[in-house]
Amino acid sequence: MRNFVSVFHGIRFKVKRLFVAMTSNFFYARPLTCLDDLYIMQNALKKIELLAPARNADIAVEAIKHGADAVYIGAEGFGARAAAGNAVADIERLTDYAHRYLARVYVTVNTIIYDNELREVERLIKRLYHAGVDALIVQDMAVLRMDIPPIALHASTQCDTRTPERARFLQDAGFSQIVLPRELSLDEIRAMRAAVDVPLEAFVHGALCVCYSGDCHASHVLKGRSANRGECAQICRLPYDLYDGAGNCVERCRHFLSLRDMNRSAELLSMLEAGVTSFKIEGRLKDAGYVKNVVSYYDRKLRGIVENNPDIYSRESVGRTVTTFIPELQKSFNRGFTTYFLNGDSGRVGSIYTPKSQGEPVGSVVRCHDRMIEARLDTALANGDGLGYFNERHEFVGFRLNRVEGSRLYPALAVNAAPGTRLYRNSDKAFDDLLKKESATRSVIVDMTLRMSGTLLAVDAEDERGNAVTATVEVGTPDRAQTDQTAQRRKALGKLGGTGYSLGSLDDRVGNLFLPAAVLTSLRRDVTSLLDSANRMRYCRELRRQENAASVYPDRQLDYHSNVANALASEFYRSHGVKTIMPSLETSGGEGSKTLRVMTTRYCLRRELGACLKKGGADKIKGPLTLRSGDMTLRLDFDCAACRMLVNTTKRS
Repeated sequence: MRNFVSVFHGIRFKVKRLFVAMTSNFFYARPLTCLDDLYIMQNALKKIELLAPARNADIAVEAIKHGADAVYIGAEGFGARAAAGNAVADIERLTDYAHRYLARVYVTVNTIIYDNELREVERLIKRLYHAGVDALIVQDMAVLRMDIPPIALHASTQCDTRTPERARFLQDAGFSQIVLPRELSLDEIRAMRAAVDVPLEAFVHGALCVCYSGDCHASHVLKGRSANRGECAQICRLPYDLYDGAGNCVERCRHFLSLRDMNRSAELLSMLEAGVTSFKIEGRLKDAGYVKNVVSYYDRKLRGIVENNPDIYSRESVGRTVTTFIPELQKSFNRGFTTYFLNGDSGRVGSIYTPKSQGEPVGSVVRCHDRMIEARLDTALANGDGLGYFNERHEFVGFRLNRVEGSRLYPALAVNAAPGTRLYRNSDKAFDDLLKKESATRSVIVDMTLRMSGTLLAVDAEDERGNAVTATVEVGTPDRAQTDQTAQRRKALGKLGGTGYSLGSLDDRVGNLFLPAAVLTSLRRDVTSLLDSANRMRYCRELRRQENAASVYPDRQLDYHSNVANALASEFYRSHGVKTIMPSLETSGGEGSKTLRVMTTRYCLRRELGACLKKGGADKIKGPLTLRSGDMTLRLDFDCAACRMLVNTTKRS
C-alpha cells in the first residue's frame, strides 16, 4: 500500500500537465485556455518524429531500440502490403514496449475496402484501439463513417494529397497527420504547411514508386493484382523494350520504369524548415538488418539537428540509444540514391539497368585471370562479401567472394570483367553479421535521490518522461560504515540492465551508513516497477479530430482515380459536396473504357534519356513512345505543361 500511495503522490503534482496533454488533442479544433508554464515550455519546441517501417512486431521493437520515435506496421489485413500482416496480439505486445519510450505505434489500414468487408474492418479497428495503437494510417474514407472508437487517423500517402486544397480538406475531415506524396518539392511542401495546422509526414528514405501512390492501376489492369489492395505486382521493376513512333526498337530489356532509392539524409533540416515534422522510412517488407541500419543512421542525423538547435527542436520519444555499430546507408539494399524532386528537377533518377541492389563502390578491376580478379580497391574486402559489376551490356552481374588476399579476389564463380570496370559491394558480410546480433540498447534516464526518513530508507526517482515515484523500505537504525559507501550504493542502484532504464544523477544523502546490497537491490526493483506503472497510467494517446461537416471537397466529380470502392466512402464524399462518383477500377472495371491511364508520374522517361520535349533532345527519339514486356504494352504520353508522364494501356477483356 505504501508503494501505491508513493506512486500516486509522484503523479499527483503533474495532473495539470496530464490534463493539458489530453486536451491538446483538440488543439486545432478549439483554443486552449489553461496552459501552465511547463506545458508552454515543452510545446515551444517543434517535435520531430522518426517513423520506421516494420514487417512484424520483432522488427518494430528493433526499430525503437535503434532510435525510432514511431513505427508503422500492418495488422491482420487491409494494409497496403499484403505480405506484412500481424496478429493484434503481437501489435499489443509492441505497443506496450513502444510506450515505455513514449514511442508511438501506427497501424496501416490503407487499402480500399469493399462493401462486404466494412464490418470486418470496423471490428479490426476496435481491436486495434483496445490493443493500445496510437493511430491508423488510412486511405479509404469509409473509415470516417464507421462505428469505431475515437482513434487518431492519419491520411495515407495512398490518398494522393498533391494539392494544398486537398490537404486542407483532409485536415477538416478529421485527419490528425497527413502523409505527403514523395514527389513534392520543398516549395510545394511549404505550400502544404501554409494550408494546414496538423503535422506533415514525408518519406526520406527507401524504395520509390514511379507513380503517385494511390493512383497506380497498372498491376490491377495488367496482372489482376491491385496495388490499392496491397497486392502490387511491381510492374515498374520489369524489363521493357522501348519503341519509337515508327515502330523501331530503340533499346531492349531495360527497366525503364524502375527508380533509384530515396535518400534525403542530407536534406532533413531543409525539410524541417519547410514544414515536415515526421520523417518516414519506406520498407515494411525489409529485414531487421535493413531497419536497424537505416533507422540508426537517421536517428543520429536528427539527434545532431536537435543538439545543434536545442531551443527549436526536440524528439517525440525519449530514451538514450546506444548501438554496437556505425550505420552506413550504402551497406543496406539500394538501387543507387536520389533526393527525387525535393529541390525541383533532380536530373536522372532512374535505375534502368537493374532493379537489384547496387551497393557501395569499392574499387575497379585491373584484370581477370583464371578465376582470380586483380583489383584496385578503395576499401578492404573480406571472405564472404557479395560484389557486383555492370557488364558491357549494362547488365548487373553479382558474385560472392570465396577468398580475399589483399588486392586479389577469388570469386565463387568465374568473372570476366573488362579492366577499369567498377566493382560494387552489395553485401558486407562482417557488417551483416554484426546486425544479426543484439546491436542496440535503449534506456530511459532516471535521476534518483537516496535518503533516510526516520527508520525508512527511501529512493525518490524521476525519469525523463516526467514520472516521479518514491519507494521505501524499513531498515531501522543502520550501522556506521567503516569506509565510504557512495560508490557501492551508486553501483547497486545503477544495475538497471534489462529494465529499459539507466541511472542519470544520484543524490546520495544517506551519509556514512552501511546498507546491505540486498536492500538497495530491492529498492531498485521497486523503483523500476513503480515507474513502469506510472508511465502506463500517464501515457496519453491522441484522439481523433472532429470532422467539420461543412467542409467541401475540392472537386465535384470523382473518376476511378479516386478509388471509391464502397457505399460508405460514397456517402462521405457526397456529404462534402461531391455530385458525381465513378467507382474504383477494382469494383467497376472501368465502365466500358478501352484505354485506361494506369500511371501518372513526375518521372519522365524522355527527360531520363536526354530526349526532353521542352529542354531539348526530343529529336533523339521520335514519338509516340511505347514500352513492351511480354504481352504487355504501355503507351507513354507527356503532359509537358505539368511536367508529367502518363502511362496508358488497353484494358483486357
